[in-house]
Amino acid sequence: MKSYNVCLKDTAKTFTKRLFYSLFDCEQEEVHSAYLEKTFLKILSKLEIENGETIWATFKSELPEIRKKLDLDAIAFESNDPASHSLAEIYMAYPGFYAISIYRLSHALHQLGVYILPRMMSEYIHGITGIDIHPGATIGKSFYIDHGTGIVIGETSIIGKDVKIYQGVTLGGISVAKSLASTKRHPTIEDNVCIYANATILGGNIVIGANSIIGANVWITQSVPENSLVTYQTEIKIRPRKNGIQE
Repeated sequence: MKSYNVCLKDTAKTFTKRLFYSLFDCEQEEVHSAYLEKTFLKILSKLEIENGETIWATFKSELPEIRKKLDLDAIAFESNDPASHSLAEIYMAYPGFYAISIYRLSHALHQLGVYILPRMMSEYIHGITGIDIHPGATIGKSFYIDHGTGIVIGETSIIGKDVKIYQGVTLGGISVAKSLASTKRHPTIEDNVCIYANATILGGNIVIGANSIIGANVWITQSVPENSLVTYQTEIKIRPRKNGIQE
């Protein structure tokens, strides 16, 4: 019976948290620097991935650029959310920003050919926030998630800049088959699109054109032109009540 290093889930959890802390807190960066490198190399060794030192050096060199992208994301949160009071609140208390942070870190590792560790990182943050972003997805700058619970962004999704997504949104595949592993299965969302709660957009050939608004609860399996407004029409009846009795 083959043995798997499932205990690495706990190691990856701690590694992910400390990596996040060190990215935004200079004191934590100094405290955790040696731990992060040692733990990263340990995880890659357990996963039988070679050239761990080279991968770590490359990843570490990309951290300042990742931080710049995340600062733009944080500004997008503050600019779009009327409930926010400061940038500090975004960094310390917003689950959507936490999820985006771990996505950008895990995506960088995914781009370096490391696959299992980024998935463990994304599954850790998925459990914390309810937001499921595959490390392979491509997401542009100034990305804003409001609330976020229930969001699913598939591996081959492409999201442009200045995109806003609300809770329950799915960017998924229209069919699931192992034979499709090397194909684009998830939609493309162009710049400055807003997708409201519980919208479902499926298919690798689907493009949501720039500057479009996708309303709540819609189901989309065809492309949408630029500057479109897509809504789901339903009838709601409101009837008066007299003395608490329905007429």
